[in-house]
Amino acid sequence: MSTKLEEIAKVAKERPTEKFTSLAHLINEEMLINCHEEMVKGKAVGIDQVTREEYANNLKENAKDLVARMKRHAYRPQPVRRVYIPKAGSSKKRPLGIPAYEDKLVQTALAKILTAIYEQEFLGSSFGFRPNRSCHDALKVLNGILHKRPINYVVDVDIKGFFDNVDHKWMMEFIKHRIKDPNILRLIGRFLKAGVVEAGIKYDTPEGTPQGGPVSPILANIYLHYVIDLWFEKKTRKQHQGAAFMVRYGDDNVFCFEYKEEAEEFYKALKERLGQFNLEIAEDKSKIIAFGRNANNNDKGKPEVFDFLGFTHYCSKSRNGRFRVKRKTSRKKYKASLIKAKEWIRYNRHLPKGILIKKLNQKLQGYYNYYGITDNMPMLSKYVDEIKRMLFKYMNRRSQRRSYEWDKFQLFMKKYPLATPRLKASIFELKAEIGYIK
Repeated sequence: MSTKLEEIAKVAKERPTEKFTSLAHLINEEMLINCHEEMVKGKAVGIDQVTREEYANNLKENAKDLVARMKRHAYRPQPVRRVYIPKAGSSKKRPLGIPAYEDKLVQTALAKILTAIYEQEFLGSSFGFRPNRSCHDALKVLNGILHKRPINYVVDVDIKGFFDNVDHKWMMEFIKHRIKDPNILRLIGRFLKAGVVEAGIKYDTPEGTPQGGPVSPILANIYLHYVIDLWFEKKTRKQHQGAAFMVRYGDDNVFCFEYKEEAEEFYKALKERLGQFNLEIAEDKSKIIAFGRNANNNDKGKPEVFDFLGFTHYCSKSRNGRFRVKRKTSRKKYKASLIKAKEWIRYNRHLPKGILIKKLNQKLQGYYNYYGITDNMPMLSKYVDEIKRMLFKYMNRRSQRRSYEWDKFQLFMKKYPLATPRLKASIFELKAEIGYIK
């Protein structure tokens, strides 16, 4: 199966005008079983209440039946179960869609096919939900642009409710640029129109693509590739006299400009462009700021900052006095991480001490793996200090009697030390295959 996908990717790359007319046959029993093997155990179930383990009891028969229904066009995705999860650093919650299990399998297979084709289409400025292109890669490219290009202004753009407002008609038009297989088009259309179930009530989905489904990220990338990426690269940049660059991760966008007038013109043009495709800018979360080596020359004093992928970017200097862009954990993400850690420690304080610290260290390592990036050591140290204070508080609430004074707790920490903060990624180490945006 991987060989067939590689062949499709090769054709898509070598023939950019090729439209694929026969793809549905790739979603066969073998592919569905492979997708099942990739599924993570213990995930939340959809409205069918079927778990991975239950589906595996008759895996071959289930896969065979699913393929048969797809061939006679009898397969219809079930409505997505909608739940709400906390939004980082906010009292608000965001919707998350949980598809039925066999719908997850079909979506995963469909995502593999779409990725094989559209990975050859996507531009270097796009990073989100793509193979071998991480958040750190996006940050490194942005860092290179701000350091090595004559950038003086940054346009920080947030798209309002992107996943809830994707226009289905435009989505299908974009997909038809490369795919003409009616069975694949029908399948995508059915997923988009499957509806959602919330509190036992089914709602139609005339627009949007629910977050949470395996195929949603690639569909989002396809939509924004045509709405923003190509428009910016092929048209907008050519109209500017000065430098202009963009970095996009999913629906998070940062645009960099040399001249203020061109940044302002672009912001206005972007609002009009998004409006054509049922999208709009979240005005309260978007801004144009002076940012770069000449930002100190503005009349506002200290240069402004902007957040991107959980980091606050700010203008600073290196040890030898040269201009440097630095970054630290954003206040919003830092606060959200502490709240999450507090709840975990409170809920798990009953565990044996060794097991508690082992599990906590696993979580800390995950935190360091992402936020352990150049210049962010002070925030990592601050984070682990707060974790220690939380641990001290809740270790003293394991029973009705106080277990530790601070001195005794320090001895406990020596016996069961927390994972030491470490930088895991250098902002200057960029993979050769990623490169800088030209």
